[in-house]
Amino acid sequence: MKRKDRKISLPRKIVSMIDSTVNIAVLLFFILCVLFSGYSIWDNNHIYTKASPSVYETYKPEKEDTKSFEELIRINPDVYGWISIYGTQIDYPLVQGEDNDKYVNTDYEGNFSLSGALFLDCNNARNMSDTVNIIYGHHMEKDKMFGGLDHYEKEDYFNKHRYGNLYVDGKNYGLEFFMLIKADAYDSKVYNTNERDINQYIEYISSYNLQKLDIPECERLICLSTCSSDSTNGRVILVGSITSETFEDPYLEKEEIEEESSIDWYHMFLYGIMILLILCILIVLVWSKKK
Repeated sequence: MKRKDRKISLPRKIVSMIDSTVNIAVLLFFILCVLFSGYSIWDNNHIYTKASPSVYETYKPEKEDTKSFEELIRINPDVYGWISIYGTQIDYPLVQGEDNDKYVNTDYEGNFSLSGALFLDCNNARNMSDTVNIIYGHHMEKDKMFGGLDHYEKEDYFNKHRYGNLYVDGKNYGLEFFMLIKADAYDSKVYNTNERDINQYIEYISSYNLQKLDIPECERLICLSTCSSDSTNGRVILVGSITSETFEDPYLEKEEIEEESSIDWYHMFLYGIMILLILCILIVLVWSKKK
């Protein structure tokens, strides 16, 4: 009888070892998933935090004092100006690199960042004296960088957010936006920084307009370009006039523009579910051993 028990106990031990190994493997898999999810949530929040205009507001040049802005220039000499569009989250420094690739993944302080920076086309003059001045920025969620340009497809929003301020070369200039277009990234006529005839240029891009208001008298144009979610090479471009006349910010007397929370609540919820699953597995394992 004892010999028989010994013969039976060996297969049981093997099955028990396999069962324990599978349980441990499943548990490790869930732990790794939780760790990866936690890192992804942290990384995602970090990207949106770096893209927030509030990160750089301490450097913003004011009428009475530009020392803070000069400090940013000392940190990164590629910084040359500042753009603000009233009533939106577009309130950032401007940079220009030796090419149009550097600031795709580089922030205003010269550090690697997936959110990049708002940068002037490398073929434009830094004082933005060209007829067509093109600024690029990522199309990000939560209206970060140029993610909020989609809102301009609505005429009511456009009317309420068509003015802004440009600070370059130690001076403030007014911005008056009047057109939103969708074009191809490889359309050389749209992305022509050497254009001299402003009326001819406006006539050409008008054929691509998504939204157009009354066109003011223009001597210089500013074009804010970002990716379109509709197609790989599609670009959404907000077009405006650079004027010597500055405009008052109608939102100064109102509450500050609320930034959308950078916390990814959806993924936080999934992260919590995974932690609960791991706890349930641990409870089952402990209970089965006791049994």
